Amino acid sequence: MLARFRDWLFGGGEMAQLPDRVREAITRQQEQSEILIGWVQLVIVVLVTTVYQSTTMPGGVVQEDYSFEVDVLVIYGIFCLVRLALAYARLLRPWMLYLSVVADIFLLMGLIYSFHYKYAQPAVFYLKVPTLLYVFLFIALRALRFEARFVLFTGLTAIAGWICLILYAVGGRGGPANPTDDFVEYMTSNALLVHAEVDKIIAILLTTLVLALAISRARHLLVQAVSEGAAAQDLSRFFDPGVAARIRGAEMSIRAGEGELRDVSILTVDLRGFTRLATELQPDEVMKVLQDYQHRVCPLIVAAGGSIDKFLGDGILASFGAVKPSVTAAADALRAAEAVMAAAAAWAAERRAAGLPPLDIGLAASSGRVVFGAVGDGERLEFTVIGDAVNFAAKLEKHNKVEGTRALTDGATYALAERQGYRPAAPHERRPGRQVAGVTESVDIVVLSA
Repeated sequence: MLARFRDWLFGGGEMAQLPDRVREAITRQQEQSEILIGWVQLVIVVLVTTVYQSTTMPGGVVQEDYSFEVDVLVIYGIFCLVRLALAYARLLRPWMLYLSVVADIFLLMGLIYSFHYKYAQPAVFYLKVPTLLYVFLFIALRALRFEARFVLFTGLTAIAGWICLILYAVGGRGGPANPTDDFVEYMTSNALLVHAEVDKIIAILLTTLVLALAISRARHLLVQAVSEGAAAQDLSRFFDPGVAARIRGAEMSIRAGEGELRDVSILTVDLRGFTRLATELQPDEVMKVLQDYQHRVCPLIVAAGGSIDKFLGDGILASFGAVKPSVTAAADALRAAEAVMAAAAAWAAERRAAGLPPLDIGLAASSGRVVFGAVGDGERLEFTVIGDAVNFAAKLEKHNKVEGTRALTDGATYALAERQGYRPAAPHERRPGRQVAGVTESVDIVVLSA
């Protein structure tokens, strides 16, 4: 039970179970927190010093030889600068952080201790100075690191320091303690009310515990957020960016069978001769060719506004206007087709120059109304486009072999693209009344690349 509580409070067991990349991400977050803590401490020093220098201190018998406020603040400022430099250099170690806490509390308690000398009063005098309130600031600062152990250590160190000051005052070495049970006398004279000091200790302790619990919960949320963020980043590589954004932004859990009608354009790309090549090359060489092909083609499709729907071996199915409705879907699809064919020609030339057999790319584009949504069995979902336009694009791409071409589209899609602003770099050949396998009616086709 104790071990489980320790792991829950400090996150030790949880961190040990995380992958290295997630632990590294959390470590980077903590390093950034230490930089933030350093700057906050430095700002506090500057502000407090400014207040001391620009305001008149309360009157009374003041022994200037014991006015240590500015000296302490200067020392603490130098300490903060060194600490900040170490934080930027990523050289802070846990023992240094503990030492930093001790230094914070030691300087604060030392400053409080000096008040009874400065004002020539008994030691019980310093127990009433408001400077003790800075303890809560130091405890809160440690919360920025999202580690409860440092919050607890700071609070307990502050309590230990305050108890030392109380014991010194009670011991009478700094003047008479003047113990009393009268609250009015305590408030109006140099008298010691033990209950009041106990209240302060309890306040520090409770603040520490509440902050430690809050930071412990926050740390668990941080670990979960970093873990899920790393997982989402990895998984987003398996999804089109638009689909990933749609999943993240969904107000409700996405379920299979949910879809929307979209007027889209479909682009199907195929690497010709790859099946034969795959039997001739070693598996790693096959994957390198496939990666090279996809690395050249996919960015061009995305740059034109398309979304990669899926990879079908060496085939690529992309949609325009499905993930996000578009009024230029057809035009964008044909612009992408032109860019892909230009990249294919350059790739073939590079392979010839390297003494490798050139690989050709075939594609086809079509337009129509489809259903865009999630399909699957509930446990495994996939966003995809379903409809005649998808099937027609696949049939049209295969028809390239019949026509002796590399890239085709139908007349209706071409006309739609022109209405949407598409202007070809060169006139395209039209071939009306073609019979496409699997399509009952004749099709007017446009040759995008012969």
